[in-house]
Amino acid sequence: MPDIYETQFFKRLEKEPVNEAQKILINVYKALSEKGYNPIYQIVGYILSGDPTYITSHNNARSLIRKIERDELLEELVKDYVKHNC
Repeated sequence: MPDIYETQFFKRLEKEPVNEAQKILINVYKALSEKGYNPIYQIVGYILSGDPTYITSHNNARSLIRKIERDELLEELVKDYVKHNC
């Protein structure tokens, strides 16, 4: 049983380059915008739930976003946020 007082470390999976996550997020964002959805709400819904129906199939966005693990998408978003706000 793990010690609850020890800090856990999250190790990044090196399956795909970070740039791939960024490209996919941009394409999915554009596809959602083109279809009239609020891309922020839809992407957050997908990341929190894992339900791919939050993402439109327009321009193959649903298939694209499923190529990357949700934790990798979240990591890319946090990294970009910190880069631009700290």
